This record gives sequence, C-alpha cells and structure tokens, in this order.
Amino acid sequence: MSFQVSRDGDVTIVDVEGQLIVGNRQEFKQKVLDHLANGDRKFVIDFANTGYIDSSGLGVLVSLSKKIREQAGELRLSSLNEDLRTLFELTKLDTLFRIADTRDEALEGF
Repeated sequence: MSFQVSRDGDVTIVDVEGQLIVGNRQEFKQKVLDHLANGDRKFVIDFANTGYIDSSGLGVLVSLSKKIREQAGELRLSSLNEDLRTLFELTKLDTLFRIADTRDEALEGF
C-alpha cells in the first residue's frame, strides 16, 4: 500500500495504491490532514489502483470529509472500481461523497 500526493492547480490529488485498510489508515489520514493544515482545501482521492477498502478505511474517508468541510473545503473521490462503487452505494456513502468515474471528471468545476 502506498499513497502518492500530487497537485493539479490548486487541487491536491491523493492516489491510493493497493488497499485502504486498518493497517494503513492512520498514515493515509495524517497525510491528508497535513495538507489540510498547510492550507489545501480541494482534494481528490483517486482509487484507480485500489482493490479494497475495509470499514476502517471508510471511517477515515468519512472523518476526512467532515474535517475538510469544516475548513470550507471539498473532498471528491474518483475511479472507484465496480466493487468499491457498490460498497459506497450499499453503505449510502455515495450520498456523502461526490464520486466521479475518472480523475479528470473529479477535477471538473473545482
């Protein structure tokens, strides 16, 4: 599991590779919170290379969404595979997050 952080204009993009699970969720959360503390307000988390997210990973995403919104920011998700999209629909988290099919779609109108 690894996380790559890049920028596209004023948007911070976090690429998640592998799985977002209990063993790495704190590292992931801290990386995003560090960027939030540095003034970043627009985030896209790209799951193009992610096969699995467990309940703790979902919890971190919900927590980050709340913290980013409290700072007048926005968190968008992109490139969920079919299984991950179904997971977000079953847990009703698709109503909390703006989910785009592609990174480019997530960046539109930011």
